[in-house]
Formats: sequence, structure tokens, C-alpha cells
Amino acid sequence: MQYKASHPEEYIGQLPEERQVVIKKLRKLIVENIPKGFSETISYGMIGYVVPHEIYPKGYHCDPKLPLPFMSIASQKNFVALYHMGIYADKKLYEWFVEEYPKHSKYKLDMGKSCIRFKRMDDIPYDLIEELVKKMTVKEWIDLYESK
Repeated sequence: MQYKASHPEEYIGQLPEERQVVIKKLRKLIVENIPKGFSETISYGMIGYVVPHEIYPKGYHCDPKLPLPFMSIASQKNFVALYHMGIYADKKLYEWFVEEYPKHSKYKLDMGKSCIRFKRMDDIPYDLIEELVKKMTVKEWIDLYESK
């Protein structure tokens, strides 16, 4: 489900109330914990966290006019999604997250390559997501991105 929005508040305002609560909490957690240098934006119809062109002028290789994406949060039809490109690109980070997840949730991890899906709004492991958000700096993400 893609929402038309030009800023995060507009995106959140379009969501059903129960999803607003979750997305607001995730957004606050990310904004308060993401390493310095990432910028919040609307990217691909979601709330995104990117490396701005001022820091990484090359931009995203698929479309250099776009800043380098890193994380996004979105309300999809049947779940809330957290997209984290670091998990997709860094095997150790992926393994850490998969190993830690059962310690923070009573339900099975539902995950794609970079997408973590939360179908139960009352069982989102916010403390684990906070740890994940802190784990990769802008420089580490750029270095990893360029190494692939």
C-alpha cells in the first residue's frame, strides 16, 4: 500500500489510527537513535532514512538523483514493515538480528531480504529495533554499499 505524502507527518496522518501509533513510535525511536548524518525523508512512498547528497554526492546507483537509501518504515496492507539495507548487505548484522529476535518476541521472525514484517502490532520488539538502528554509521553504510 503506497501513500502519497511529501513529509512524514502527512504520511502518518493518512494511516488508520492503530497504525499511526506504531509508526509514530518507530519513527521516534529511529530519529532519536540513528547515527548522525542520515536524513529523514519520504522515499519510495515510505518514511525513509537516507544518506543525503551532501554526504554522498553519487546518490543511489539505480537513480543517482535519489539519495542513498538506508532504512524505511511503512504501513503495508497486512503489516508494518521496517526495511533495513544494512541487514541485507551485512551478513554479520543479519545473523546478529536473526539470533537476537527470539529473545525479544514470542512470535517467529517474518523477514525478507531487507524487510522485517510486523503483523502483530502488540508484539513489536522496539528495544531490539533501537539496538539495530544504532549499529551502523553513515560511513560504515557507504563503505559497505561501495564494497558490493
